[in-house]
Amino acid sequence: MTNPEISEILALLQGTNITVFELEREGLRIRIEKPAYPTSTGMKLISREPISEYPSSEGLKHPANPPADKESSRNITSPIVGTFYRSPSPEAGPYVEIGSVVRKGQVLCIIEAMKLMNEIESEFDGIVKTILVEDGRAVEFGTPLIEIAITPENG
Repeated sequence: MTNPEISEILALLQGTNITVFELEREGLRIRIEKPAYPTSTGMKLISREPISEYPSSEGLKHPANPPADKESSRNITSPIVGTFYRSPSPEAGPYVEIGSVVRKGQVLCIIEAMKLMNEIESEFDGIVKTILVEDGRAVEFGTPLIEIAITPENG
């Protein structure tokens, strides 16, 4: 079973009153449990305020703040409900920082869902403009995670 298939199951169960779901297929067994009543540890939609703005452009190969008339931005959004992490482990540095030049297919962050680490990749080339979620925060399906500036030369 692939991560997208598991994500689809989670999305389908999200809006139901089902508290326990089990699936067994091809020797793989999955059990999903959620509390029957909301708890204080339930996931919540977090603020969409950016953590910070562009840093200085010192040391970057591409300008971190291209002229506004030549720039458009796109958000990378969460494909699943889970916990947002900027790095592969607590000891490792973040995948990207504000001002990082990214390429299509490059890993930007991880969303942990049911003990599965789902790498979230960039859908296009660009420069990280803002990181919209704090490390370790719960996110919902469709939550904007990272804003990427697309410029004519890379987009």
